[in-house]
Amino acid sequence: MAVTAPLILVVEDEPVINQAVTDRLRGSGYDVAQAWDGPSAVALCADTSPDLVVLDVMLPGYDGFEVCRRIQAARPVPVLMLTARDDEADILVGLGVGADDYLTKPFRMRELLARVAALLRRVERAAELAERSPTKLGDLGDLSIDEGARRVRVGGEEVHLTPTEFDLLLCLAGSARTVLTREHLYAEVWGWSGASGTRTVDSHVKALRAKIGAHRVRTVHGVGYALEPGDPA
Repeated sequence: MAVTAPLILVVEDEPVINQAVTDRLRGSGYDVAQAWDGPSAVALCADTSPDLVVLDVMLPGYDGFEVCRRIQAARPVPVLMLTARDDEADILVGLGVGADDYLTKPFRMRELLARVAALLRRVERAAELAERSPTKLGDLGDLSIDEGARRVRVGGEEVHLTPTEFDLLLCLAGSARTVLTREHLYAEVWGWSGASGTRTVDSHVKALRAKIGAHRVRTVHGVGYALEPGDPA
């Protein structure tokens, strides 16, 4: 039986960039649908149920943040956001509305393909883990992680994490109280090694802290991060 290629929706209002990304993805074996504005992106996402969305921030109609908010409300889907501004505030807004990862323009096509592949692998891994029994990760205080169901609770209350945030937390929790370098986290969670990803890690850690409590992830300046499951001092 033939394996169906993942369907990726590319949402970009600049025709040259849209087509370049589309051609590269198709050349790598993916099926691709295209949209050039916010409303058509939301409609096409509802009609085609893509496996992943590559989404520009600056769009006619709805901006990328609103598109992400709407499509995630209808059906959770991995989103790789493209932004022309290297502005941490914009990046955190994108992560806050459900984006899983981001790339700053101009970007290398090789890196975009690596991010896409990593996000799709994460979805496959989540489906496999969902069939297994929950994994215990030791004493994490009032932080509870159900790896199989990919659910997190803090003080008994469920916290919604994006797939990337969950995998980042899982990586930190697997070595609780141990400092993990940004490079290690980037390689393990994003599946892509290189110094260019350290700011990606920093932005996701900030988004994760906002959801589980800032005191739970300790920064070691110049090195990386460690999960500290205990209560705040």
